Amino acid sequence: FQKLTNLNSKNNQIKNNIYTEDFNDCKFDKTFDYCVSNPPFYHGSVVKSMNENIKIARYNDSLPLETFIKKTYNILSRNGKFFFCYDVKQINDIIYMLNKYRFNIEAMQFVYPSINKDATLILVYARKNSKSMTKVLPPLIVFENENFTKKVEEIYKKTSTHSIKVEI
Repeated sequence: FQKLTNLNSKNNQIKNNIYTEDFNDCKFDKTFDYCVSNPPFYHGSVVKSMNENIKIARYNDSLPLETFIKKTYNILSRNGKFFFCYDVKQINDIIYMLNKYRFNIEAMQFVYPSINKDATLILVYARKNSKSMTKVLPPLIVFENENFTKKVEEIYKKTSTHSIKVEI
C-alpha cells in the first residue's frame, strides 16, 4: 500500500509523510485537526479473502471499530474533525462508539449502489467535543444503468480524482 501511496503522491505532486506501521501501534508526536479515513469495515460474518493484504484492507478484525475511534480521538486536536466511511449495517455501533469517545456526528450521508438497492455505506463527519445538531445529507446514488450518476461524476471532477481497480 505504501508503494501505491507514494506513486499517487508523486503523480499528483503531493508532499507526504507515510507511516508504515499498524495504525494502532503508530506513535504520533503531535495532534491533528483532521482525520480522513476509509478503514477496513467488513465484519466477521462475511466470507473473507484468502489474500492477507485484502484481509487487512477490508475486514475490521485488523482494526475494530472501537479501536479505530478511540485511537482517532487520541490523535485529534480538541475540536478535531473526523471523516470516514463505514458499512451502514453497523450504524448502531458507529453512533454508540462515537458517543462513547465524545464525538458528535455533524453530518452523515447514506450511499446507495443504485436507486433500487439498499444503502451499503455511510459517510460520517464527526467532530470531537461538539454539541451541534446532526445534518442528514441527501442520499448519494452511485450508479444509474451501470454508469456513474451525474452527482458521482461531479464529485470525481471537483476533487480531480477517479475510481480504479488495483490488484493487491
